[in-house]
Amino acid sequence: MGTVDDAKHKAEELIGKAKEKVGDATDNHSLQAEGLADQAKAKLGQAGDDVRDALRGRDDDPADEDRTDEGRLAG
Repeated sequence: MGTVDDAKHKAEELIGKAKEKVGDATDNHSLQAEGLADQAKAKLGQAGDDVRDALRGRDDDPADEDRTDEGRLAG
């Protein structure tokens, strides 16, 4: 997953958590729900990016850094 996508989804998740907490503190059920929805959207985006990267043969596993584009071990 790209760094920009990671940051975007993490920011959406954190904003959602903040909205949920403010909604809890103020007893604002609408804001709580909005925060939960933001968090779900961020997690769905992360999952979608993970699927896209898997289909393209990419993942963030550091153990795979020694592999070439053909998937064989380099060296």
